[in-house]
Amino acid sequence: SKALPVFLFGLVLTGVDKGEGNACSSTFFSALVQLIPCRAAVAPFSPIPPSETCCNAIKALGQPCLCVIVNGPPISGVDRNMALQLPEKCTANFEPC
Repeated sequence: SKALPVFLFGLVLTGVDKGEGNACSSTFFSALVQLIPCRAAVAPFSPIPPSETCCNAIKALGQPCLCVIVNGPPISGVDRNMALQLPEKCTANFEPC
């Protein structure tokens, strides 16, 4: 089932606090949960472009929260460089982290 990988993905990150010195109102964990639709697009060496659902999630999350995620603790199965490319691929016009 699809729920198990999503649960395990979240379980790894439970208890991680939000980053300091940013304007993100979400915790690291809740911001990460919002980006679950982007998992396929940020897997290491993935040729899959971000889906419309992923792009909508990126835009809703905002640049400060995306930066909290990419500058936070390592996330198993996520290529940070690919995550940093999501705003450009989704035409979100974010400032660089």
